[in-house]
Amino acid sequence: MTVTRFRLFRALTAVALVCAVTCSKGQTIVKPDNQSLESKWLKNGQFEMACFINNGGEPVQISSFAIEINANKETVSIYTAMNLVGSEDMWIDTSITDASFKPIYRSSFNRNREMVLTYGKEVTGYYYDRQTDQRTTVKEAVKEAFFDSYAYPYLLGLLPLASGYSATMPVYDYKPDNSTNIKKAVIEEVKSNTYTSSHSGTRKVWQVSVFEPATNDRYEYYIDKETRRLWKVDIQTKGQQIAMIDREADYNPIKSKFDKATAMKMIKSGKSVISGQAFARDNQNSGSMLGGIAVLNVNKKQYARKGTSVVLIPYTDFFREWVKVNDASRKKGQAIPLPKEAAECIKVTTIYDDKGSFEFVNLTPGEYLVFSEFGYTHTTHRTEVTGYSDRYVNGLYQGTMTHTTSRAYDSNAAASVRKTVTIDKDGEKVEIKLKKTL
Repeated sequence: MTVTRFRLFRALTAVALVCAVTCSKGQTIVKPDNQSLESKWLKNGQFEMACFINNGGEPVQISSFAIEINANKETVSIYTAMNLVGSEDMWIDTSITDASFKPIYRSSFNRNREMVLTYGKEVTGYYYDRQTDQRTTVKEAVKEAFFDSYAYPYLLGLLPLASGYSATMPVYDYKPDNSTNIKKAVIEEVKSNTYTSSHSGTRKVWQVSVFEPATNDRYEYYIDKETRRLWKVDIQTKGQQIAMIDREADYNPIKSKFDKATAMKMIKSGKSVISGQAFARDNQNSGSMLGGIAVLNVNKKQYARKGTSVVLIPYTDFFREWVKVNDASRKKGQAIPLPKEAAECIKVTTIYDDKGSFEFVNLTPGEYLVFSEFGYTHTTHRTEVTGYSDRYVNGLYQGTMTHTTSRAYDSNAAASVRKTVTIDKDGEKVEIKLKKTL
């Protein structure tokens, strides 16, 4: 892959913030130190984005980003960590500005290079190329106002965006072989569009077209009109097409408040036990006249295999709402991820023998949801016509006889079983059956 990673790294981290606008005759120039800031769009938080490259018309993920924004009255700090798919290497970048978005500090560390810059009346610091073992000292006088090149994509969402808006942003982008480190980011066009989110549905967005003449790269930013969230970025760089997609890792439609201390206590601080068996009882009458009737003394239990996971959830109001919302979303082909702190309060055990046995210990009184998913063999009996014969008596046609045979067909099936369990008093041992009967 020949993508300039530094350039891609900047774009991948683009999340909506605010910037200043100053106007000169005939052209809007965006610079720090202006009072036209829409600070209402400035929000702290953590985000995740995935980067895909177009490979023969098919999107292939090449990296993922974790992005954190911390802003206060004095500074705005942007931290990112990038993981390349199939690699353990981390790319760690930091950009810090003052409240007017004038650069203060910039650093970048990865396997290939490290860079540290401090901004003031001069830009000072160093650039170290790990591949060539060459260290370059940076010392350059600041003669005009500019944005840090790593930070400017964060500022696009806080511009006074409207159809037909255009502007130019001066940015500082240090590279050892640059003839000049000041370049322009040109906002060529802003127009209305829509973006369809997997969780939030169709959103009205501003499509912001940005061109960097120094690199000949083009970017299309899709920024939410209502929230200024950055949903997607399309990049054209050196003949390659790249797409960045917001993973919506912060999406949480659950209204109930999560109490981690209570949930953790339920699964760790008691003396009660929930044990049982997980199995499926196949209905071999499927396809016959008995249809949905399972003959229990004929259809034997098929136990979940040893090692199969069984999950226990403390059935608090939060988890109860999550299960309900997630069930509805899965019917639409979507899933609602649990917040990390909630996922830490789920207990998982495994089937430990060939009888589908499992056990949860150290539970307190309360209500729990136990569930598992496992495979089994489904047998179907079907009657097939094999032929016909005509019947004659004394040469007179009496009718046609149908010849049939019954056949059994085996196929793989999956059982998804769940059961709500209540423990009334500490020390109680409750036995259950997680069973699936067709």
